[in-house]
Amino acid sequence: MSEEETFYRSCRAAYLSVFRSSLVNIASREQLCLALQQAGLDPSQRTLNKYWTPRTTQMNFDDFCEIVRKEKPTAQSELLKCFKKIDVNGDGFITHSELHKVLTSKGEKMSPEEVNDIFALADCNRDGKLDYNEFCRLFVSTAERCRRAALEKLEADTKLKRQNFGSESERAPKGSLSHGITPPPETPQRSDPESAPRKESRSSSRPSSARGRRSSVSSPFTMGASGSKSGKLVEPKSLQDWHHSSTKGCFYLEEDGEIVSLQYRLHIPRTSTVFLTIRPLNLSQAEGKSSPWMAVDTALFIVTGNERKDDSNLVSFTELRDREKFGWTGELGAGDYYLLPFTTGCRLKKGRKPVGKQAQLVYRTDSGELALTKEFRAALSDIFEVIDLDGNGLLSLEEYNFFEQRTSGEKCDEEAWAVCRENFDTKKNQLTRQGFMELNLMEANDREGDPTDLWVTLESMGYSRALELVEACPFVVDVYAEECQPALAAISLDSASKMTSTAMYRSVITKGEARTVKGSENVVVYTYRNEARVSSVIANKSSHKVTIHVNNEQNKNCVSSRAMIAFAIEVPPRTKMVGNA
Repeated sequence: MSEEETFYRSCRAAYLSVFRSSLVNIASREQLCLALQQAGLDPSQRTLNKYWTPRTTQMNFDDFCEIVRKEKPTAQSELLKCFKKIDVNGDGFITHSELHKVLTSKGEKMSPEEVNDIFALADCNRDGKLDYNEFCRLFVSTAERCRRAALEKLEADTKLKRQNFGSESERAPKGSLSHGITPPPETPQRSDPESAPRKESRSSSRPSSARGRRSSVSSPFTMGASGSKSGKLVEPKSLQDWHHSSTKGCFYLEEDGEIVSLQYRLHIPRTSTVFLTIRPLNLSQAEGKSSPWMAVDTALFIVTGNERKDDSNLVSFTELRDREKFGWTGELGAGDYYLLPFTTGCRLKKGRKPVGKQAQLVYRTDSGELALTKEFRAALSDIFEVIDLDGNGLLSLEEYNFFEQRTSGEKCDEEAWAVCRENFDTKKNQLTRQGFMELNLMEANDREGDPTDLWVTLESMGYSRALELVEACPFVVDVYAEECQPALAAISLDSASKMTSTAMYRSVITKGEARTVKGSENVVVYTYRNEARVSSVIANKSSHKVTIHVNNEQNKNCVSSRAMIAFAIEVPPRTKMVGNA
């Protein structure tokens, strides 16, 4: 299990210690506090106020996970440091009066009753003194025990798994994905048992496992690698004589898990047989060694549509495969098409990991001047390679602006570009690789060596603080036309656009296998699978919201786009939702 999967499993365990389902929303700051405590945290009032503002009415499970990710457990050393400031004589003990004076007058002030409660718990031998070394140890160990107990309960309680995730893991075959659907109630309920914490629920005298069997059904669907062979991608004969156009791009992983990528317009002057491919771009300079993102799944949707992109039709997509390259061959009529790169993002999210030592970006020479480190220059060179879309070794204003849009959200106008050409190395009015280095050195000099802004740029481009490209996947798109010269141009930098989502839905529904969920004829799961990914579209044709429970715990080598092996998906009435693995 990856670090990200372990994190989400821990979060889910804490959440399910308070609520019956990860779909139940947190409805009060008290519930938020209780859930955070189950996650091994001890949130202060200031922390709670930061996330639960006067305008907050509810939070979902994803919001909870983000808070846990940001807030770290209190370290024992930090607690000891605070107590030592109170311990005037340094004997390792604090009297009741000393503790009362501090806790009722400084910081988040406690009431005398709260201080008495703390002292009663911590003063084990009733001598009027608090051994704060022992207290800190107990405090930290108690928080860890809460977190561990939640995990153990989640592991051991198979009935709870079955209730919350529709899991039939004891009987589900390997290589299958189990879906459970919670149907809407036939009659209105007087109270919603899902809206309250499980510990306080009194909605039924039945055991929770009995309620689960009564309110939901599970149906296993084969979703694994078996039978998921991709067709072999074979280049057309005499391809070297065809007209060719190529461009580069990159998938960027956002904090919220969204994938951002350039989108392209393809112009075909007249009807022609077309061969197009997409593949990850290998930036490794070491012989025989590939970049770590070469295993990231890629696809390219070919669609037609208008300038506003509010209506589009899927022409086809890259299904054929030759190692890391995916392609399509067919005839396209004269006109304009949109090429929409796609990845599930599963392997990008799996690559997230904490960084130990931060890399150095700049240093001062013997003469006192700032210079870029060798490691930083290598990273900038790779960035230049990625944003040089046409691969001519130069950055045009258009190419540079896509880089600026990604890193700063702004654009460089003609006047500012003229200043760049005057101050940095250029060729044919375009920025060279050396000029790009000089531009970043100038930014370091403007901040007197402070690398903060440089790190913003690097992290926006997918780099970790160790200068490793871990949250991005560069790629190359190649288009060959037999009868005419294809024209390929980047047009926008988008995340989860309506056009891409529509293309994904239609590709799965058109090419995938359809199965009706047991217990509800109006809910259909369409599944498309190849050797690189499994994509499912859940179509809820009913007039009620339904809940699909997904459990991949029996699958081998499964990486979910949600970074969780087991999760639940709410599908609103008459809508479709997609999931990838």
